[in-house]
Amino acid sequence: MNFNIQKLREQFPVLHQQINKKPFVYFDNAATTQKPKIVIDRLNDYYNNENCNIHRGDYHLSRKATEAYENTRKTVQSFINAQHHHEIIFTRGTTEAINLAASSFSKKFVNKDDEILISAMEHHSNIVPWQLACQERGAQLKVIPVNQNGELIMDEYLKMLNEKTRIVAVAHVSNSLGTINPIKQIIDAAHKKDIPVLIDGAQATAHLKIDVSELDCDFYCFSGHKMYGPMGVGVLYGKEEWLEQIPPYQGGGEMINEVTFAKTTFNQLPFKFEAGTPNVADVLGLEKAITFISSLGYENIQKHEEELLQYTKKQIENIDKIRLIGTAGKKTAVFSFLFEDIHPYDTGVILDNMGIAVRTGHHCTQPLMDFFQIPGTVRASMAVYNTKEEVDRFIDGLKMVRQMFG
Repeated sequence: MNFNIQKLREQFPVLHQQINKKPFVYFDNAATTQKPKIVIDRLNDYYNNENCNIHRGDYHLSRKATEAYENTRKTVQSFINAQHHHEIIFTRGTTEAINLAASSFSKKFVNKDDEILISAMEHHSNIVPWQLACQERGAQLKVIPVNQNGELIMDEYLKMLNEKTRIVAVAHVSNSLGTINPIKQIIDAAHKKDIPVLIDGAQATAHLKIDVSELDCDFYCFSGHKMYGPMGVGVLYGKEEWLEQIPPYQGGGEMINEVTFAKTTFNQLPFKFEAGTPNVADVLGLEKAITFISSLGYENIQKHEEELLQYTKKQIENIDKIRLIGTAGKKTAVFSFLFEDIHPYDTGVILDNMGIAVRTGHHCTQPLMDFFQIPGTVRASMAVYNTKEEVDRFIDGLKMVRQMFG
């Protein structure tokens, strides 16, 4: 590998602390990743030396901040291989990006008795906005089923595509299972019927190289904080042809061309969808997160995380009375599981007492938990800075939980 894991970990200040007098193990990366110093320093630098509004000032600092902000847009364009930098819309995160797309797209293209297609493994952020759109437009929400391995049943998906389908919206990677969905196949099948596709990429960008041109998706959404960047910033990528057609999501400053009390005309892309004072500092932090990922290289990231996946899988399967939820053939290093006779919360609390952070609950995928007929799971989700030594401590912790409950 081209990076040293210990030197890599030195870039993350939060990892070097003790919790309950134990070295901290952070296995909740599907919720949010920790931030390297390059990101933290960029936030501090902006507020210390550049803080001002952008696009509207004729003075030096405003011009400097504006240039940095718009350069980040070009960095994101390159990062996901979009055709145009004005196809990059900055949002507060994946949730706002999906809400923007769902609201604006449905107002223009969805009518009574039309259908919107999502999957059974979606995060609530890719369910509720489409439910709201269906309620508003009199449309129907259809759900692609999953199997017991936590994989989409593609034969059923293909049957569901029809002349009433207006858009397909699916996750690239499941946040609660780690399943990597065959989104290229999903997109190609939809496009054969001229149906656009939105991809929720929140769980993908830290682990997989994204090429929206190769995928040919119509919309792609992701968050900075799940890929080593700041909270409060995300991206909606949309093909120019769709962004030009759909109406603005919010009104206010920057998204306008001319305002009178009689009429308002809207700004050109991307500003048409970026109302109000932007989150400049976190956008600049996002650029540094991309720099961090690029410095490692996705080949190295994937190799390391695949080793963690296989190393953990081999050990966790040998623990008595554990049920793994989500055993897809293609997945990221996410482990959702239950002890058959122990509540997930109890497992999480005991692990926390050992300095190990995992997530318990339904992980904002309640319909998926209902499918598996469980209230929730314990989820351990790993990132590039995690180590096999941390996995060993995690496995020891699970064995202790097992022993405590007999």
